[in-house]
Amino acid sequence: MAKLPRFYQEFRAAFPAVAERYEQLGEACRSAGPLDARTAELVKLALAVAAGSEGGTHSHARRALEAGVTPAELEHVAVLAITSLGFSRAMAGLACIRDVTQPDAKP
Repeated sequence: MAKLPRFYQEFRAAFPAVAERYEQLGEACRSAGPLDARTAELVKLALAVAAGSEGGTHSHARRALEAGVTPAELEHVAVLAITSLGFSRAMAGLACIRDVTQPDAKP
C-alpha cells in the first residue's frame, strides 16, 4: 500500500496494539466473503462517501486505484451517489476522490 497518512502513522505509534487489532479486523472482513479486492474497494469507497468520511474516501480511493480501479470508475461511484445521498454529499465525495486522482489540480 502507498505511504500511510501521517496522522495514522502517529496513531499506530501511540496505540500499536489497537492499530494492529484494527488492521486484523479489516483483513478478516476483506477475506470473509467472495468479493474480489477491486469490487470490495468500490463498495468501501461508496460506504465512505455515504458516511461523509473524508479520510475514508481518500483511503479507499487510494486502495481502489491499487486494486486496478480507474479514476473514471472512482468518479462514477460519486455520480451514482447523487440519487441516493443527494448532490452535496456526492460532490463532497467526488472532491475527495479527485484529491487522490488529481492531487496537483488547482481549484
